[in-house]
Parts: sequence; structure tokens; C-alpha cells
Amino acid sequence: METSLRRARLAVTITFIINGFTAGTFVARIPDFKRILDVSNGTLGLSLLFVSIGVFVALKPAGRNAAKFGSQPVIFWSTLALAISCILVGLLLNLQWFWFSLFIFGFALATQDVSMNAHAVVVEQRAQRRLMSVFHGMFSVGTLIGGVLGGLFSQWEITPMQQAATLAGIYVVAAILIKPLFLPAEVDKHDFSTGPRAKHPFIFWIFGLFGLFAAMSEGAAGDWGGVLARDAFDATPFISTLPYIVFCTAMIIGRFSGDYLAHRFGASIIIATGGLISGTGLAAGLFIGGVPAIMVAWFLLGLGLSVVIPLMFSAAGTLASTKYAGVIAPSEAVAKVSGVSYFGFVIGPPLIGFIADAIELRWTLLLIAALSYLLIFASKYAKSA
Repeated sequence: METSLRRARLAVTITFIINGFTAGTFVARIPDFKRILDVSNGTLGLSLLFVSIGVFVALKPAGRNAAKFGSQPVIFWSTLALAISCILVGLLLNLQWFWFSLFIFGFALATQDVSMNAHAVVVEQRAQRRLMSVFHGMFSVGTLIGGVLGGLFSQWEITPMQQAATLAGIYVVAAILIKPLFLPAEVDKHDFSTGPRAKHPFIFWIFGLFGLFAAMSEGAAGDWGGVLARDAFDATPFISTLPYIVFCTAMIIGRFSGDYLAHRFGASIIIATGGLISGTGLAAGLFIGGVPAIMVAWFLLGLGLSVVIPLMFSAAGTLASTKYAGVIAPSEAVAKVSGVSYFGFVIGPPLIGFIADAIELRWTLLLIAALSYLLIFASKYAKSA
């Protein structure tokens, strides 16, 4: 691999880690946000909805800007925006400010996510080797480290604002240092065509739907695991972060081994097995109860869910380049699946919060187990992965 690609690969890897680290530190402090603002589960769920809305609203303009200006400058500016958004969230002035800051936070996080994935595609294509699963594995490494550090910050009674100021400074320095390492913006600039748009096959909506199930489960597991441990089982601030930490650990294991397992046993079997493991593991943990059982449940949930979205993306890209060649480009297919899947992060966490206000949070999370079982039916559609 030539020097410029090695440098770009390093820069993309660092950006993936930053994106995951930011998400991890944020999730770890959710119980503290709830305590400081003194809000109910339903209100917390509504608040988290603003992060998801920010993510969803950002997807289209982020993709368009990355194509128009190149992904490199979008990565740089979105990383700076992410630093600012961390400060806004850390202020915690009042509930309405919290909603506004969470929207900005979600928008910046998603813009960085889209642009770094776009640059990763270019690096992967120029290197002529599979790298995407490793990049996403590094994102999970970032979430794990962020979750641990955020939990320690909470245990040590470091305020969200102190944490935010520290992270913002690190992100600004990192953005400046790695900017020259990326490939130039010209490598993935695209002219927008004004020609007629082809009708995309319905199968890609199906891929997106199953990705949505996985995203709903991922989002709810991340946002509500700590609250469940602290409120239902009286865990300490640090112990309440452990479900998310083991969830991230399982995601790392699954993502670094997913390509090998899918190659050996087939994507269909791996997705079906993942749905069975995640659904059964979560349900058993919720029924048994207690922090140890919940940690095992979150580990099995993460292990099962880790393979779903990457393999759905792979199936969409493969199908687009074979059966539907000339109808839809692989990048368009993956973008469509991604767009539908991301909506799961919009509706999952707040849905759990609203239901939890009517019934106990512990039993509300059985909905996630049900969604995991539905992923078993996705397996027959992933045979092309």
C-alpha cells in the first residue's frame, strides 16, 4: 500500500475512533443527564429523540456535501462542529437547551459519520482490499473506550461540562493534525446529474427494514442499559455503565470476526444465528434480573446484532453490482439501506422511554428481544452477501 493510502487509512481510523468515542462518552453520562435535569423516563426518551432527529436530518445534506466538496473538508469541519456540540450539551442550562444541544450534537455526529464512511470507501477501493469492517470495528473500540472513560468520569464526579471541555480540546487538535493525512478532496468529488432517476428495486427497502430492526435494538440497548442498571438494580454510577461497555466489547468481537464467519458459513446462517443469540440472551437476562445477568444479556445482544447491518450493506452492494447492474449503483444501494436503517436510531430510544412510563423499563426492553428474533427472517434475503 502506497504511503498516501497508509496515511489516509490512519486518518480515517482516527476519525472512526473519535466518532465512536464521542458516542460512548455520551451514553455513559445519560443517567447523569437524567439526574441533573430531574426528568422522568418518558422525558428522557423525548430528549434523546432530538439526538436521533439531528442524525436523521443530517444524512442527506452530509452525503450531498461530501459529494459536492469532497469528503476530506467535510470530515474536518464536522469534527470541529462535534467539538462545539459537546460544549453545548455539557452546559445543561435547562431542558429546552438540552433538546437544542442534542439536535446539534446528533447533526454533527452524523455528518462526520457520513463523510468518514465516504472517505473510507475511496481508501478501500484504491487499496483494493476489504477495510470497511476494520474501520467499523475501530468505531466500536472507540465506543468501548468512551464508555469506560465516561463511566469513570461519572464515578469521580467530574461534571458533564468539564468532560465536554476536555474532549472538545482534544477533537480540535486531532482535526488539525490529521487533516493533511487524508486523500485530497478531489478524489471523491462528484457532479450531480440532472437526468431521469431510475426506480430502485424494492429489495433494498427490505434490507433497510431489517437494518432498522438492528438499529432500533442497538440504540435502545445503548441508551437504556445504564438507566436500567441504576434504577432497577441500584447500581453505582460506574457499574451502571458496564452493560454498555460489555455491549461494545461484543460488537467489537462480532465486527472483527463477521467477515470471516460469513465467508465460511454464509451470511444467511450468521444473521439467523445472531438474531437467535441476541433475542434469547436479552430475554433470559431480563427475566433473571440483577446486574450480572444484565451484563451477560447485553454482551449476547451486542454479539448477535454486530453482524447484521454490515452484512446487509454487503448484500445490498453485491446485489446492486450483479443482478441490478445498470439500475442502481452499489453506493446508492448502500446509502438507501443506511438511510432506512438510521431511522431505527430515531424511533428506538424514545419508544422505549414512552412505553417504560406505562410499564416497567425492565419488561419494556423485551421489545428489543422480539425485534432480534425478527432478524432471523432477514437471513434468507442476505444470501447474496
